[in-house]
Amino acid sequence: MANIHDVARAAGVSISTVSYALSGKRSIAASTKQRIDEAVLELDYRANAGARMLKGARTQILALSAPLHAGTHAPAHMTFVLSVVTAARKYDYDVLLLTQDEATSGLRRVVRSSLVDGIVLLDVSTADPRTDLVRELGLPATVIGIPNDTDGLTCVDLDFERAAVMAVRRLVDLGHREIGLIGQAPAVYERGSNFPPRFRDAFLAEAARLGATVAFTPAPEESAGVRAAFDDLTGALPGMTGLVMHSNEPVQSMVLELLNQRGINVPTDLSVVSACSSFSTDHLTPPLDVIPLPADQSCTRAIELTMAQFAGDALPHVEFIEPTYVELGSTSTPTRP
Repeated sequence: MANIHDVARAAGVSISTVSYALSGKRSIAASTKQRIDEAVLELDYRANAGARMLKGARTQILALSAPLHAGTHAPAHMTFVLSVVTAARKYDYDVLLLTQDEATSGLRRVVRSSLVDGIVLLDVSTADPRTDLVRELGLPATVIGIPNDTDGLTCVDLDFERAAVMAVRRLVDLGHREIGLIGQAPAVYERGSNFPPRFRDAFLAEAARLGATVAFTPAPEESAGVRAAFDDLTGALPGMTGLVMHSNEPVQSMVLELLNQRGINVPTDLSVVSACSSFSTDHLTPPLDVIPLPADQSCTRAIELTMAQFAGDALPHVEFIEPTYVELGSTSTPTRP
């Protein structure tokens, strides 16, 4: 059976153009509309029930695809889920949560059953099969995160690359020249999650540009692994005076406890920055300078963009949320050269 991707290919247009032509939500040039209509007839394409709903009554339900993977930190994950639900309620929308690891079948099922009006994707990987499915289904959809291929997609996320640059510059401007980076759990990188490598790669590039010596290590969420990760960094950087943690709250807490056990004072001996954290760092011991990951901002914007697609007022594009730096006293000039 032909799908919307086949129609777009035959007509020589984008998937979003086919979707607009079939839904009638945006004016399409007559010649383009004719090519699409001819392709639909030739391929015997039948728009799915979800796409047809755009022309009529809505269910007032959004599908939120938020699969639970190996290495998923549930508290952070649910912060985003709750933020999506809260933002959707402002538009009188409820949310159908899909958490299964193989999320494409669930999405296809609810759309073809006419259960939902639109889709929000959470925790996307760099090559995520759900993005191809979203293109195929042609329903209004927003991706929270930036996959490798954004063609035809509406995406919003924190600018992790800019956040990494901000963290490096903060420490280098203070005089630090050997800086370690503790990242997410190894499984998060292995499954291709989009944001950890974006932060890591930008961190390494900016450090190289500024002439700082750096090392990176992922850290599993258990004490022995955190200890090993920190020892890897100090082994690679004997003169390390700066540390950036792009990791979950339990890992950051374990690192601070380890520093306390070893008599390493923050920030006198080691300046520490918590990067892209969805949790508050003011309760940690000591409180950490932080570049927040504002779940409410990205999720609210995702819902706004989805609603704009219903109205035909939004074309596929990528939006970045500008990061901010919050000082809480965990960084200072190094006391050793």
